Parts: sequence; structure tokens; C-alpha cells
Amino acid sequence: MQDRFVKSITQLPEPLANALVPLLGQDFAGHIDAQQLTELQAASGLSEKEMLLALLPIAATMAETPISHFNVGAIAKGKSGDIYMGANLELTGEALCHSVHAEQSAISHAWLSGEQQIVDIVVNYSPCGHCRQFMNELVQGQSIRIHLPGQDVHPLSHYLPYGFSPADLGVKEPLLTKQQIDIEIDSDDPMVIEALDQAGLSYAPYTQAHAAVVLETKDGRTYCGRYAENAAYNPSMMPMQMALSCLKRHNRDYDEINRAVLIESSKGVISLVGATMDALHAIAAVELEHIVVEPA
Repeated sequence: MQDRFVKSITQLPEPLANALVPLLGQDFAGHIDAQQLTELQAASGLSEKEMLLALLPIAATMAETPISHFNVGAIAKGKSGDIYMGANLELTGEALCHSVHAEQSAISHAWLSGEQQIVDIVVNYSPCGHCRQFMNELVQGQSIRIHLPGQDVHPLSHYLPYGFSPADLGVKEPLLTKQQIDIEIDSDDPMVIEALDQAGLSYAPYTQAHAAVVLETKDGRTYCGRYAENAAYNPSMMPMQMALSCLKRHNRDYDEINRAVLIESSKGVISLVGATMDALHAIAAVELEHIVVEPA
């Protein structure tokens, strides 16, 4: 079991903790598949809601909160039956707009893993307006069930009545819909190729600024993030923040970052390079490689 979970595992009911420990090896980054989830529930004797709420301390352990020291964990359950953990992230010395909320982290985890619909969000504190708006961007967002400790389960529409959605701006394929934008560059650099693939899967219906970030650690492993826009603009999730959230879920430190690449489309009416450089320079002494590409 990873050292970071030693304290949080004691907050779980003992039968659940005993069943979970074998999953918390060095490669665990918050993903539990549907079969594993069924086995955990059987071992714990809890209802699914009780079990998911009980697992939140594990998710919250992945938080990085040098400013607030207030750790929030979230779990997104996909239509596949798999669950994806996430936690809030803050960057030392940087404006609060660079922060990632736990719900965003969990949803981006699911998206990067190929989920095309979120059916449940489990979180240990009521979602803020920022997160409610971010969730409303998703496929059937108003129907997502919100699970909170000590409260009945309600759909997002209960927490965000009269919500402003992609449909209000004429977007018919919301976030998590399978989309692929063809952007190409002649390169045999594996990091550039990965960033191109991820940028093609990004979600930028309002600005066409399709973009992705790939971070490489000193051992050669890579962690990626895609741009995810929002109809209300400000809750959009930057690709660097998504990549950093992914890095931290995998229990990697910022000083392990060896290289960072940002790919963005030339068709975008905005550029993410300034915000990306600010976030990177807040956590690592690495120069950003910025590549602008033409869509195919």
C-alpha cells in the first residue's frame, strides 16, 4: 500500500479497508473498475452509496492544497460502472483561478480514461457553483446524481435549476461526447505525438482552441491533460491543470517533471500559452515547449 494512504485507510469501516488494501499498490491512481467495486461492496456489507461515501477519505488523500489546507475528495461513477477518484489542487503563490476542484479532477480522470457519461458524483462537501456549472457541461449533465454525506441523493438539476448549458449556445455534443479533431504535424517525437492525439480529443466548441499538455517525468513516464471548455467560460479546465491533477493522482512530485509540451490549434480565437506557462513555472523549473499546429 502507498504510504500516502496509511492514515486515510483508518477512516474506513474495517471490512471495507481490509478489502481495499490490496488495490492500493504503487500503481493505484484512483480508478476502481466495476468488478472490483462489486467485490468491495460485497466484502464491506454496505450499500453502494454508503461505500462510495466511505471511500472519500482515500480520494481526499490525493489533494494538493498548499493555500487552503482544505482537502476535498470526489468520486465520479461512469456509465460503465467504473469509478474515478479526484481531489482539489492548488498552486503555491498562484492566483486561485489556477486551482482545480475535486469534482473537476474526478470528471477529467473519467474523461481521460474513455468514459462517455458520468451518472454519479460523490463528494464530501456540497458542490460549489463553479463545479455545478462544470458538471452541467457533461452529457445529460442535469441528470447526474449528487451524493453527499447525510443528505438524500438529488440530480444536478436540484442544485442548478435553470442551468445554462451547451445547448443554450447551440452546442449539440457536450463534454464527454466522443469527438476527434484532426490536427497533424510531422514529428517522430513520442511526446509530441501523444500531445497531438490528446489535443484532437479536447473539447473547445466555443473558441476552437483545441489543446493538450503532456508532462514527462525523469523516468520517462508521461501524464496528459486536455482542454475542456464550458458554456459559462470561467469553469473551463486548462490542459496544464488537468495534467498536473493526473500527475498528483499518480503520486508523483513536481520536481520529477523533466519536460512539458503544449500543443494548440492555430484555429483557436484564444491562446492558452500564457496561462500554461504561469502554472508550469509555479511548480517546476522547466521551460514549456509550445507548438501551434494547423488542423488537417
